[in-house]
Amino acid sequence: MKLSVKGFEIHPGFLDPAQQRAILGAVRGVVADAPFFRPDTPYGKPMSVRMTAAGAYGWYSDKKGYRYVPNHPSGRPWPAIPAEVFEIWQQVTGVERQPQCCLINYYDAQAKMGLHQDRDETDMGWPVVSISLGDEGLFRMGNVTRGGKTESMWLRSGDVVVMGGAARLAYHGVDRIRSGSSTLLPKGGRLNLTLRMVE
Repeated sequence: MKLSVKGFEIHPGFLDPAQQRAILGAVRGVVADAPFFRPDTPYGKPMSVRMTAAGAYGWYSDKKGYRYVPNHPSGRPWPAIPAEVFEIWQQVTGVERQPQCCLINYYDAQAKMGLHQDRDETDMGWPVVSISLGDEGLFRMGNVTRGGKTESMWLRSGDVVVMGGAARLAYHGVDRIRSGSSTLLPKGGRLNLTLRMVE
């Protein structure tokens, strides 16, 4: 079953438990090569999420601004995007071209992500695909301009969201995490993988 909310294409329960465990294993391989870090916003405040990435580019933020970079803060290139993750991209978008970035955000019980647009990419014609693993996150969906009515729904482990078309530049964020709602991650928390084209 597929849902459409404000142009966001939501696939509840897209990944079964075995698929979720397989992707979690692949993510652990990425994190072993490119450990999580906590970036600062351009205003000097650390973000509440920890992040890493796979692919040709990773997303980064510091006092110089938001941008994509070819290397982890350690100086090493980002690991390759796992095949299991690329397969999801193909299934929900039909796009054969491999995404250039798989951003991996880890939310603990206190983490959140304010309303924002994904607009650091060169070509906004490609969709962004979001994969949820672990504890539920309250996902808020807005409009292509700030303000106006928003809608929220709990994303559960295994849910996949496609942001394309009218929703590609819509504001969105994660207001809170429902701690303990999943047993997938042994220490709790939520992993969010977002696949995107950078160029």
